[in-house]
Order: sequence, then structure tokens, then C-alpha cells
Amino acid sequence: MKANYFILLFIAAFSASCNDDRSEYTTIPTDKIEIGKAIFTDTNLSNPIGQACASCHSPEKAFSDPNNNAITQGAMTNAFGNRNVPSLSYNVFAPTRYYNATDETYIGGLFLDGRSNTLQEQFIHPMLNPIEMNNSSITEVALKIKNAAYFNQIVSVYGATNSDTELLSFVADALARYQKSREVNSFTSKFDYASKGLVAYTEDEKKGLNIFKDKGKCAQCHILDGDENTGKVLFTDFSYDNIGVPRNTNNPFYNQPSAVNPLGANYVDLGIGAIVNEPQHNGKFKVPTLRNIAITAPYFHNGSFTTLKQVIHFYNVRDLNTGEFGPPEYNQNVNTTELGDLKLTETEELQLEKFLLTLTDHYRE
Repeated sequence: MKANYFILLFIAAFSASCNDDRSEYTTIPTDKIEIGKAIFTDTNLSNPIGQACASCHSPEKAFSDPNNNAITQGAMTNAFGNRNVPSLSYNVFAPTRYYNATDETYIGGLFLDGRSNTLQEQFIHPMLNPIEMNNSSITEVALKIKNAAYFNQIVSVYGATNSDTELLSFVADALARYQKSREVNSFTSKFDYASKGLVAYTEDEKKGLNIFKDKGKCAQCHILDGDENTGKVLFTDFSYDNIGVPRNTNNPFYNQPSAVNPLGANYVDLGIGAIVNEPQHNGKFKVPTLRNIAITAPYFHNGSFTTLKQVIHFYNVRDLNTGEFGPPEYNQNVNTTELGDLKLTETEELQLEKFLLTLTDHYRE
């Protein structure tokens, strides 16, 4: 409750000055981006010290868990959240959350449940979360920033600070600019080069792309249309869906103290439904980008699938009662029209995987 109070206080104080322009994709390094990167990699900002943003969002793994853990440990020993760490790459392009009445789904927002609407607001959640970076207040975070080697650079670039909230607004802006940078969103996959005609797909990759578009129904949510701001393909429509993912029975969140998880093993993650308090959206999570999907295992909100091959097979045969998969973690509002019985052959599953492997960045770097 204390962390939630400070988060609400920060949001209320900061929202009026927030400038969250998601179209501002930056390819040229700037002083603010460099400050943001320094903050992102600072291991002194947790309590106890030792954990940075980059500890859970590693650049080497497309800004997801560096050790491919299903659930990442927080700054405190044996402190675990309830969800798999999502990749931060291409996160910046999510629009402010809104409801699409035609498709009956929410669109956009940040985090898997859309609970934040701005990159600036997003950063304070893990800072104050007791099972993540575990700081007790905005004041504690601000004091650590003031003692950091880059504090003078913040003052030089942003100006002198009159309050802790103002200082953290500078920090939030710098972090947001880093997340908008080319380093986080490079668009350098084989797919990008092939789209420009600079390289050719293999025959399996080409067939996989066709399956992605048609028989596999992947492009219905992981769209191939260019983003309206950048013209780039983001491989997500930022909508929300319950695809029937089974429980991860090994999720350490089930064993957290009752103060953190009062339901214990009976806990069910309701996704965006809990945020908007609308039961018809329970169990739904934001459709992630498929960029870098090959290096960001494990998969889904609870990390219940360890390989891309498993994920594809799940999408293909979920509804066929093969005995390979458990029941949905939340068994209502499940999407039964776009997956579950795709009738893909084993060869087609493999070809689809081959195409998805072309979405990994730094193909020629």
C-alpha cells in the first residue's frame, strides 16, 4: 500500500508536466539519452543496492531478463513478482491506452496490463515496488540520484532542481529518451534488411512469412502494417487478449509472503481486467511485439513456455485436447477464433519458426 501511495503521489505531481511524445524515435545520441542510459544501468538505485533497470532488462537480450528466467528476482533475496519480464525494445511505440469499441478491446498503454500511460510514469513503479527495486519513497530515490556520478550532468542539461519530484521528472525524461533511442529500438533484423531488398529470405523463411500472414493468423494481431509515426513494422497492434495460457506451476510468486500474495497458490493474474475493473477483460494481456522473440524466452505473462517451438505448437493445437497443455490460467474470455486449431503441419510449424528467427536485431552489426 505504501508503494502504491507514493506512485499515485508522483503521478499526480508529475502528470501536468509530462511530455510523452511517442513519435520521437531518436536515432542520434544526445546528452539526455546518455544520462538516461547511465540511470538505466545504475546498480545503486535499488534497496539494497545491486540491482539496476538493466539487471532485469538486459540489452543483450533485447532488454528482457539476461538469464532467461521465467520470473526475475527483485533486489531483496527471494522477492519475486508475478510476471515474466517483458522486453523493453519497441515498447515506446505503444499509444496511450484507449478503448476500441469496434474490436471491443483496449489498445496501448505500458506494462503487460497497460497500467501506465507514459514512459515517464512507468519508471517509478519498479523503483518503489517492494518486490522489485524496493525503495520506500520518492525522497529515497531522489537522494540516490543526488549522490550519483551523473547528477551534475543532470543539472547541467536540465537545470537546478527545486524539489525531489522535479528531479525525478528530469530522471523520468532522460530514461524515456533512452527508451526512445536507436540503441533500444534499432530495426536491424534480417526482416528489416529483406524488406529493403538488401538480403533474401531462405525458402523456409519465405514460406514461414506466408504462413504468418495467412494460415497461421499471426498477422491479425502481430500486424505487418507500418506504424503511423515511423512507418516501421512493429509486429503488434497493442491490443489485449487472453490466449488461454496455462498456469506456470513453478511461479515463485505463489510462495511469496501473504502480505505480498494473500491468495498464495490460488492467485490468478487478471491482467488488464484488474486495472480497468471490467470482468470481460480479465485474463487479457497486451499483445507483445514479436521483434527479438527468439532471444526473449521464456514466453507469455507468466513465463510458462520455454521455447519458441512450444509456443507455435500451442497456438496450433491448443484446442485439440492433445494432453500437452494444462487448462487456461483464467478460463474465461479466451480467444477461440484466432488460434487453437490452426491445422499447421509439423513442417509448417518449423517454417513459421524460421521466419520468426529473422526478427532478431543486429543481423549485420
